[in-house]
Amino acid sequence: MREELNALRGDALRDIAAAADLSALEQVRVAITGRSGRLTQAGEQMRHLAKEDRPEVGKLLHEVRTAVTAALEARTAELSSAAEEAELAQIDPTMPGRARAVGSLHPLQHLQRRAVEIFRRMGFALAEGPDIETEWHCFDALNTPPDHPARNEQDTFYLPDGRLLRTHTSSVQIRTMENRTPPIRIIAPGAAYRRDEVDATHLAQFTQMEGLYVDEGVTLGDLKGTLEYFFRELFGSDAKVRFRPHFFPFTEPSYEIDVRAAALGGGERWLELAGCGMVDPAVFAQINERRGDQAFDPDKVTGFAFGFGLERLAMILYGVPDIRMFVENDQRFLSQFPS
Repeated sequence: MREELNALRGDALRDIAAAADLSALEQVRVAITGRSGRLTQAGEQMRHLAKEDRPEVGKLLHEVRTAVTAALEARTAELSSAAEEAELAQIDPTMPGRARAVGSLHPLQHLQRRAVEIFRRMGFALAEGPDIETEWHCFDALNTPPDHPARNEQDTFYLPDGRLLRTHTSSVQIRTMENRTPPIRIIAPGAAYRRDEVDATHLAQFTQMEGLYVDEGVTLGDLKGTLEYFFRELFGSDAKVRFRPHFFPFTEPSYEIDVRAAALGGGERWLELAGCGMVDPAVFAQINERRGDQAFDPDKVTGFAFGFGLERLAMILYGVPDIRMFVENDQRFLSQFPS
């Protein structure tokens, strides 16, 4: 057994030293220390030795195993270093490097960040709400009558339990007034959902940004000043803003907002971009009834609200001809926009 172990050590060290690469070295390792390797089999033969011979032979077996393991580790490091040097030798350091592709924000995210930054400078805070809403938050609290077309199943995504996917982020305004008292000054960007036929100007899911300001003494002049400042900051100081009377169930008086600016197709025509108005007292009455107090007493507080779609703004601002391009994830399209 002693002669066999000494011979094994010599053969193993010689084969390890002769291995030309890591693959050959692995074959040597398996042949020596693998499950059926020579060193493993030698260890299994220990149980057949006489009791008095086991200590000496066991010590020798340990010495052989230690020597073989050390030789394997040393040769592995040597061959790995040689392989790395050979690979590096194939690299031409004089060749130009490969440029890394740098990603950028989605154009809608870029526009939303710009809009949020402008409103934050005017003291507006971000507010969020759930995409799945109740009819009360989405319609009833906003003075929308039961027979209004927006409440029809042909226009709104209803769930089996009677809830729905919000058709606008005005529901965030309602939830904010439920849980806070004036003064309130918020903006609510987020997804809205409507049963629109998908085409070049419509999506079933789009991004909306709405705002609300409620306090004592809020006037129509505050509304006009806020939105004129916003659009001039967004489109440039040359932007012209006009307000046309309109109707919304939740504001009175209500207005459509038209903007003309060089950034919007040369500034040669008026473009309808948003809706706004003074909060209807009926909305405050719904909130007070829900809260069980008079925190939004229409005789004491007034407010204004506004809203616009980010996709429409982005299409006009960036000259995008088809709204579907925003959701197709085509890198050729997305890479054109600033980060």
